[in-house]
Amino acid sequence: MLTVTRTIRIPEEELEYSYVRSSGPGGQNVNKVSSKAVLTWRFADSEALSGAVRSRFESRYGHRVTREGCIVLSSQKHREQSRNAEECRSKLRVMILSIVEAPVERRPTQKTQGSHRRRLEEKRTRSAHKQGRRRLRPE
Repeated sequence: MLTVTRTIRIPEEELEYSYVRSSGPGGQNVNKVSSKAVLTWRFADSEALSGAVRSRFESRYGHRVTREGCIVLSSQKHREQSRNAEECRSKLRVMILSIVEAPVERRPTQKTQGSHRRRLEEKRTRSAHKQGRRRLRPE
């Protein structure tokens, strides 16, 4: 069970792991051992996420979602399969934690009367300054 928060827990059965040969550290070892971990999770079918969290997840990470509604994460940072698999799990956990909280709606601020008055006064003085540069016409 991958525990993200108290309410979000992803069952291990929903997480699929596969291992392939890595291009990471390990010297000749990488030619023999499949140490790169690839984690696939069908978040679209998962009961772990509520509707709002699922929609935020899809809007934020939609570019990483496959046609089947899966998110695919990989790690080849370490030489061991288990550490790379744990790295994939932590990446998934961080992704979900980043979208759990709903974004706060921005309330537009009102301009103050003083700022409005100062802006208009500055426009008037600027206009007068520029008009002072004009050539005077003889009458």
